[in-house]
Amino acid sequence: TLITMLGIFWFNAREISFNACSSQMFFIQLFTVMESSVLLAMAFDRFVAISNPLRYTSVLTDLKIAQIGAAIITRGTVIQIPILVLLKRLSFCHSHVLHHSYCFHPDVMKLSCTDTRINSALGLTALITTAGVDSIFIILSYLLIIKTVLSIASPEERKKAFSTCISHVGAVAVFYISLISLSFVHRFGKWAPPYVHTLIANAYLLLPPVMNPIIYSVKTKQIRRAVLKVLHSSTAKM
Repeated sequence: TLITMLGIFWFNAREISFNACSSQMFFIQLFTVMESSVLLAMAFDRFVAISNPLRYTSVLTDLKIAQIGAAIITRGTVIQIPILVLLKRLSFCHSHVLHHSYCFHPDVMKLSCTDTRINSALGLTALITTAGVDSIFIILSYLLIIKTVLSIASPEERKKAFSTCISHVGAVAVFYISLISLSFVHRFGKWAPPYVHTLIANAYLLLPPVMNPIIYSVKTKQIRRAVLKVLHSSTAKM
């Protein structure tokens, strides 16, 4: 999905066909919906692990996990296909210059000279029914997790239970802050400088995959020890 970004920075390739642009837009938004759904599934996983650990393996069986994965892919595909079909029906007669280094639905839609109110409403509905609904259920899951953890008598056990959720909370924060920032800029930042749109758009696409490995590796003792060892050896050489 980042091939156009690499093409711009490496080869100054600044053109893309409409079909290639539509395909890129479809997969970027599909992966966005899938990532939101996976974060919701992980929140459910944490809730089951903390509230009912003895039944964890019986609740989240291999079959159940496979069904969740299939549902995530199906949900994202079904939601994105109407958006793509309606976009192909638009006529483009204005400037064909995109503000981002990749194809993003609101950015492409703004180039049309026909009425895009249905496209805009469908895009907003898709965002609310996916990331919006997912975020509500993630918050609900963590409220139930907090309620369960606070009922644990031992402070040490409380700390241990909360520590298992830190990485997931960090991943949720990085993903949703980037997504909400981009949505707000497109909806309400019409008079913002162009570089603001470009900066937030690139952050939205690059920040979560860059930060997620760091967020999850910090909790792994072996990786943490290896990083500290490398830093200490570098400091000693200096």
